[in-house]
Amino acid sequence: MIDNDQILSLVQTAAVTAGEAVLDQWESCRLDVRYKGKSETVTAADLLANDIIATYIRSAFPAHRILSEEDEGSHSFDYSGPLWIVDPIDGTANYVRGHPYFAVSIAFAVGGVVQVGCVHAPALRETFTAVRDRGAFLNGKAIRTSRPISLADAVVSTGFPHEKNDVGPLVDRFRTLLQNCQDIRRSSSPVLDIAYVAAGRLDAHTETLFPWDVAAAGLIATEAGAVRSNLVAVPDHVPVDLCGDAVVFSSPNIHQELVTRLTGRSIPARRANSMGNADT
Repeated sequence: MIDNDQILSLVQTAAVTAGEAVLDQWESCRLDVRYKGKSETVTAADLLANDIIATYIRSAFPAHRILSEEDEGSHSFDYSGPLWIVDPIDGTANYVRGHPYFAVSIAFAVGGVVQVGCVHAPALRETFTAVRDRGAFLNGKAIRTSRPISLADAVVSTGFPHEKNDVGPLVDRFRTLLQNCQDIRRSSSPVLDIAYVAAGRLDAHTETLFPWDVAAAGLIATEAGAVRSNLVAVPDHVPVDLCGDAVVFSSPNIHQELVTRLTGRSIPARRANSMGNADT
């Protein structure tokens, strides 16, 4: 039997330790920037943080698998059993330019159902955490989502993929948000954006993401009272908790209105329950 309190302690320690390491390397790593694909940045700090987190996990749970953004060999479709989902630095483009809006993200899932999540923003000294069915916290204090009256009163964040081969849908989404929301944010760290929805600093976030973007932050958001939907069908082989395809996290007050504006139709809101099924 895996103790979620033990897991929570581990993810917090690993995230904070990795965060301190990337802060220590902040200046030097800005001189060592590489690229994955045409435009996605990666630095020595990403790899350092990844190694630190993996060492913590393997020391405590040597048989567990790790799915990390920075380890392409781990990007399989096997979500069974105990699985750690890691983004060593989310917001590397911010990090290399000296912007403080970046975070370390670690989640622990069993059978595709996220049980524990931590998003740590080292430069901001903020740590968001959640354990399934036990609420969400920021630096140890409980947090809840905002309660805007309507979408017109909401501040919504979004993002764009690194490869922009077809900008038409991106422009359409941006136009829809611009015309129907109070304001828009685009901050280049989706795990922090989703955590900010949990804390009520943003009213919603929507974009297409990867499992390591939505695993920890998604649990934190839903435990804080946010609801989530995917605007496209969730693939059969991907658990709801780990599906970032056209995902929306928002305050309950505006969720259906936002989804309807983005798609032109109503889509059931989803919140993963303790059995890993989707509640509507």
